[in-house]
Amino acid sequence: MRDISDKIKTLRVATAQAILKASPETIMAIREHAIPKGDPLPVAKVAAIQAAKNCSQIIPYCHPMLVEFVGVDIQLHDHFIEVHVTVKAIYKTGVEMEALTGASAAVLTLYDMLKMLDEDMEIGRIRLLSKKGGKSDFKAGHDQIRKSLRTAVVVLSDSIAAGRKEDLSGRL
Repeated sequence: MRDISDKIKTLRVATAQAILKASPETIMAIREHAIPKGDPLPVAKVAAIQAAKNCSQIIPYCHPMLVEFVGVDIQLHDHFIEVHVTVKAIYKTGVEMEALTGASAAVLTLYDMLKMLDEDMEIGRIRLLSKKGGKSDFKAGHDQIRKSLRTAVVVLSDSIAAGRKEDLSGRL
């Protein structure tokens, strides 16, 4: 496991996508609520949330973290189901793996609940769509970041004000 003890906590956000290719008949059966095991969409959403929250128990080198938000959006298309999972956390490392694990669990759950109707389903592309937080937010050059920062240092000290000590912290 990578040592992240020296990193600072920032808001991390990642969105992943997973695709499940299915027949138009299977998509229609979902729309008509005609799946023998029940409505697979809310079950897949819960599976995605559980997987994202428990990613470190599944992926060995992922750090355990408190996930602040998991959003799951499932869209039915004519020949496929598209799942987007967005994960947010304030932590020292990114949440890409949590989003990818959530999206994967969602399509695996859909596959499981639909396999009796469609033997030709195929889990397609699983990919990271976006990520924010940490050093990836600072893609501009170091000089550009430095120019955009504005700071002020106020030093309050009775002994320095009285002239008994030299102000060393102001220069730092």
